[in-house]
Amino acid sequence: MYRGIGKAQVLALSIALAYCGITRAQTTDEDELALTYGDQAVVSIATGSQQPLARAPAVASVILASDIEAMGATDLDQVLESVPGLHVSVFSAPFNPIYSFRGIHNGYNPQVLMLVNGQPITSVFAGNRGQAWGGMPLENVARIEVIRGPGSALYGADAFSGVINVVTKTAADLRGLEYGVRLGSNRSRDAWIQSSHTWDALRAAFYLRAGSTDGSDRAVEKDAQSALDGLFGTRASLAPGKVGAERQALDARADLEWGNWRLRGGLQKREVGMGVGLADALDPAGRIPETRGYADLSYQKSNFVPHWDLSAVLGYYVINNRSGDPAYKLFPAGAFGGLYPQGVVGNPGHAERHTNASVSAFYTGFDTHRVRVGVGYRLDDMYSATEQKNFNFIVVPGMGPSMVALPGVVDATGNPNLVYLTPHQRQVKFVFAQDEWRIANDWTLTAGVRYDRYSDFGGTTNPRAALVWDAAYNVIVKAIYGRAFRAPHFVEMYTINNPVNVGNPNLNPETIDTGELAVSWQPATDWRTSLNLFRYRMRDIIVAAPNLDASTGKTFRNTGDQTGTGFEFETSWTPLRALRLTGSVSVQHSTDEATGKDAGLAPHRRLFARADWRIDPAWQLGTTVNHVTGRQREPGDTRARLADYVTADLSLQRDNLFGNWELRATVQNLFDRDAREPSVAPGNIPFDLPLPGRSFSVQLKHSM
Repeated sequence: MYRGIGKAQVLALSIALAYCGITRAQTTDEDELALTYGDQAVVSIATGSQQPLARAPAVASVILASDIEAMGATDLDQVLESVPGLHVSVFSAPFNPIYSFRGIHNGYNPQVLMLVNGQPITSVFAGNRGQAWGGMPLENVARIEVIRGPGSALYGADAFSGVINVVTKTAADLRGLEYGVRLGSNRSRDAWIQSSHTWDALRAAFYLRAGSTDGSDRAVEKDAQSALDGLFGTRASLAPGKVGAERQALDARADLEWGNWRLRGGLQKREVGMGVGLADALDPAGRIPETRGYADLSYQKSNFVPHWDLSAVLGYYVINNRSGDPAYKLFPAGAFGGLYPQGVVGNPGHAERHTNASVSAFYTGFDTHRVRVGVGYRLDDMYSATEQKNFNFIVVPGMGPSMVALPGVVDATGNPNLVYLTPHQRQVKFVFAQDEWRIANDWTLTAGVRYDRYSDFGGTTNPRAALVWDAAYNVIVKAIYGRAFRAPHFVEMYTINNPVNVGNPNLNPETIDTGELAVSWQPATDWRTSLNLFRYRMRDIIVAAPNLDASTGKTFRNTGDQTGTGFEFETSWTPLRALRLTGSVSVQHSTDEATGKDAGLAPHRRLFARADWRIDPAWQLGTTVNHVTGRQREPGDTRARLADYVTADLSLQRDNLFGNWELRATVQNLFDRDAREPSVAPGNIPFDLPLPGRSFSVQLKHSM
C-alpha cells in the first residue's frame, strides 16, 4: 500500500483516466492529433530515432532549452530534479550527484547511464561519470531526454534504472553569437561564449565556458574523526567545518556538420573540493582534479541502399583523474592518538580511455514494420592507477585489519603490496535487433533484444517489449516490460590492499526486470496528464559482504535482491496564454529482500510544482517547489529517520534589455531551509549531508 493509496486504487485510476478520455473523444482526425500533441515533444533514446514523446515505447521526459531558461536552471542537476520518479541526492565525497530513479540509490550511482549526444560517458573505474563530476552547465544544451526504467536492450550496460541523454546545441540551434556572465553567492562566477558559423556546406558550432564557486556555506557538525577523538582523547577533528563544495571548471565543445557526416568534440576540466572527505573526515585543503575529453564521428544516410537507412559512429572518451596537490588527507593531522602528525595521506589517481564503434541500420521496406539491427565493439582501458600514501593495512585473522604508519609518504604505484588497484582492460562486443510493428492503426508493438559479450565476466541477453495503444485521439496507453544489467566496475572487481572492501574478479552483473503501465490523457489542448505504474525486481546486487572470518574484512559479492513498486503522476496546464503550471507526484516503496525492510535512502514520496508567468512581453517570473519526504535509513542503521524538506526557487527574467541583452535573477532555496541528504551507515557523518542554503545569482546574456 502507498500510504493511503492502494495498488488496486491506482490501477482503477489509470483505467478511469483512459475511459474518460475515450468518452470525451469527438474525432480521430490526424490534424487534431497533431494539434493535441504538438511537434516539439519528440524523443530519440527510446528507439534510436526521433518519434513523438507520447507514443514512445518508454516512460520518458524531454526538457527543452526553453524549459531550462524558464526555470532559471544553471546546472544539469537542477533540471533533473524536475523529472518525475527521479531524485537528485549527493554522495559524501566529493559531493557528486546521485541520480536516484524509483528508489534505486547507490553512492557511485552505476545503475544510471548518462549519454552526451547518444554516447556513453561512464567511467569503468567506479561505474559513475567520473570522480570529480563538478556539474554540467546548460547554456550549450538543446534538450535533455530521460527514460525511467531499463534501456539495456538498446544501450547495454548501466541502462539499468534510467537513461539520461544530454543533447548539445548545433549550428541550427545557435544561429549567431551569444555570450554572457553570471555572478552569485558563495563567490560563484561564470562566463561563456558560443557561436555558429557556415562555410559553404560546412556548418559549425563552438562553445567555451569557465567558472568557479565556493559551492556552499553549510557546515558539518561532526565527522568520522570526531568519533576517533572520543576514543583517543584527542581534538584532531576539523568539525564543525564547512562542506568542501568548491569547484573550478572549464568546458569547451565543437560541433561540425558536413552533409551526412558529423564530428563532435568536448573537453571538461574540473577541480573540486572533497565534500566531507574521502574517509568522511573533513579535508578543507584537498582538491580532486580531473580532465574528461570526448570525440565522436558519425555518419547517417537515409536510403543508403533501397529501403535501408544507415548510421555509424566511432567514439573516443578519456578520463584523467590525477592525484591531488596538496595530497588528500583521509584523516587530519594528529589522527590516531598523534601517530600521524601530518595526517593520514591517501592519494589515489587513475586514467582510462574508451574506444567504441557501432553500425546500425533501419529497414523500411515493410508497410507495417520498421526493423533496426546493429553491431558494435568497445574497449575500456584503465591504463593507469597511481597512489601515494603514508600508511598500509595489515590483516591479523581473529583481530581484524590494522593500519600501520609508513616512514613517510611513499609512491605505491605499481607495488602489488601497497597500491589499491592495478591497470585492467575490458572488451565488449554486442549485437541487437528491434522491430517496431504497427499491428493496426491504433496498436504498435516495439520489441527488441541485445546480446553483450564481456571479456571479463561473459555474456548477457536483455529483451524488452512495449505495446502502445491509441485508445482515443487524446488517450494513449502503454504496457512495457524490460530487462537490464549493470556491469561490475573495476573497483568492485580488482581492489587490493584494502581489507575493508576487497575486489572480486568473479562477479556477475546485476540484473533488473521491470514492468510498467502508462496512461497519457490530454482532455484539452492546454491540459496534459499522465500516470505511470511500475514494479521491478533487482537480482544479484553487488555489495561488500563480510568474509567467513569477519575479522578479515569484506569482499564484493552478488548477494543482494531488491523489489520496488510505485507510480508517477504528472500534469501540465496552461490556463492563460501567459501562465503555465506543471507538477508531478512520485511515490515508490523499495524493499531489501534479505531483511524484508525498506531499502532506505531514497524518498518514498516527492512533490514537484512549477509555475511560469509571462508578466508582459519583456518580463517572465518562474517559481518551483520541491517537497521530499519519507526517507528511511538503510537496514541496520539505527539513527532516526531523515527529516523531510521543502525548498522553493524563484527566477525573474527581463528580455530585450538595451537591445538584445537579457537579464535574469534567481534565488535558490528561497526560504533558506536546512535540507539534508542521507549519509550512509554506520553514520560517520551523524547529522547527514547539508545542501546549500539560500543563494542568489544575476546573469547577463547578449545575442547577436
